[in-house]
Amino acid sequence: MIYENIQKIAKAQGLTVRDIERACLFSNGYLRKWRDNAPTNKLLRVADFLKVDINEILGRKRLRDD
Repeated sequence: MIYENIQKIAKAQGLTVRDIERACLFSNGYLRKWRDNAPTNKLLRVADFLKVDINEILGRKRLRDD
């Protein structure tokens, strides 16, 4: 789920997963391993690069805005 969400966000921004891996200094294919979990510090690096909330990558929906 995490990898698929990253793919969707990347595509919407005109990026590839490999673009993200290069920008975040990850090895080729590293993000593909992120199906259901990922290291928090590296997940934050991807979210910062994509300029999205980490919850969007995790597929969590906001129940309400406070």
